[in-house]
Amino acid sequence: MEQPSPLYLQLLGETARIEWRELEKFFARGVLLHVGRELDLVSVAEAIASDASEQVARWLAGGLIERMSADTAADFAGRSPSLWAVVVSPWVLVQERQA
Repeated sequence: MEQPSPLYLQLLGETARIEWRELEKFFARGVLLHVGRELDLVSVAEAIASDASEQVARWLAGGLIERMSADTAADFAGRSPSLWAVVVSPWVLVQERQA
């Protein structure tokens, strides 16, 4: 099994639970990326931070990551799900976690 990279470990340490109300300002600025549950949030952050553009493009094309839609934002605001987030400037990546 491959050891995580130093960047992965750094991003893992910067990942935290967050409430939707704390993310609304990032949604309003258009810098919030929604990461599907199928992916590892920290691996996505690592790919973006390391400019792995081909992999990121595949995830975007497959709908596994996307700029947060108004529908998803409204859903999160209404349900207050368990969310995890990490910042990879200028983006804030957010993922809903299983309860």
